[in-house]
Amino acid sequence: MTKHINDITLFSRQNTPIDTYQLADEKRITGNPLQSVQNHFESPCKQFNVGVWQSEAGSWNVSYSEYEYCDILEGSSIITDSQGHNLTVKTGDKFVIPAGFIGTWEVIEHCKKIYVMFEQQLEHNV
Repeated sequence: MTKHINDITLFSRQNTPIDTYQLADEKRITGNPLQSVQNHFESPCKQFNVGVWQSEAGSWNVSYSEYEYCDILEGSSIITDSQGHNLTVKTGDKFVIPAGFIGTWEVIEHCKKIYVMFEQQLEHNV
């Protein structure tokens, strides 16, 4: 099906709600960071999402079933894998977290990022 100019999602023209939340106790390691997500786009198949995420300082366990592209707009964080290797990300950094990544995310100073997530559907053999 052919798409047209009106099918383009322009975030600045949307009134996307901002959902705020705090992490579940079982994920939290330190702090009790207030977080927010503003999901500007979700594909009809629900496998592709784009938006803005923010968090106050704190750390928590992560387990990614999706691929996530991140563009850090503000702040800094430390991402640590299950073997203890870490990566510090800060304003201006752009990266992809692969599906299957398990570790921790620690916000050092208020962090704001653009995210683009793709959740690959698993094929089931019958």
